[in-house]
Amino acid sequence: MKVLPEHEAKKLLIEYGIPTTKFEVIEKDEDIEQIRLTYPLALKVSSPKILHKTEAGALKLNIKSKEELIEEYRKMKEKFPDEVFLVEEMEEQGVEIIAGIVNDAIFKKCIMVGMGGIYTEIYKDVSFRMLPVGRHDIEDMLMDLKAHKIFEGFRRKVDKDALIDILLKISKIGEEMHIKQMDLNPIFLYEEGAKVIDAKIIMEE
Repeated sequence: MKVLPEHEAKKLLIEYGIPTTKFEVIEKDEDIEQIRLTYPLALKVSSPKILHKTEAGALKLNIKSKEELIEEYRKMKEKFPDEVFLVEEMEEQGVEIIAGIVNDAIFKKCIMVGMGGIYTEIYKDVSFRMLPVGRHDIEDMLMDLKAHKIFEGFRRKVDKDALIDILLKISKIGEEMHIKQMDLNPIFLYEEGAKVIDAKIIMEE
């Protein structure tokens, strides 16, 4: 199997029209001078070897200036000397969703959606369908969730259609690409639109 570094995973999402963060790749100090992003920024190690960035100390959020970015980059570079780094614009918090593709021994390639963020493991509120799926299947998946009232405007309005659009595009990726596993968590769902914040993709051999 081949794990894609995050910047490659996000480039694949962009190719399929899935909205994600504005990012740039840094390989050396001079690249920081060329950055055309709006602060505050996040700095991440973009490596196939590091799947859990927070635990590994491979993520720094809310960087407010170029000076701070240079300082944090040098610290991280010392810790991960052989890696490539990703700098991206911080996004406004949205309702956190998880979505992706899993390969099941019995059901084969399936699409998954659920309530995301750091509490995914606790809530375990997810729904699966075998690929390919259409809009009706995705509507059913969202209704399967214990938190389905979120998509009907409970407490705050969210853009259900934007999420459905992302899920249809994930289904297309699953059909066209040799993907073993895709984990988009979190996807921030807003009153208008949605955006993939973090992406992990593992390709089949």
